[in-house]
Amino acid sequence: MKFEYETADEVAKRWSITRRRVNELCLCGRIKGAVLVANLWLIPKDSEKPKDGRTMPHVKAYGTFTKHK
Repeated sequence: MKFEYETADEVAKRWSITRRRVNELCLCGRIKGAVLVANLWLIPKDSEKPKDGRTMPHVKAYGTFTKHK
């Protein structure tokens, strides 16, 4: 079985994010199959970009705050 890997730089270009962000995603375990070899993250070529954990599902915001008089 042959595994195909990309570096963090290559993945960053493909996903349109920074290399630092890819490193953080690997460090947090958000990219399945990523391995650290000597100081280089190797990421499987078929890996998908994880969803941004900062976003929330669409929620209607009106009515959640009260006005102070």
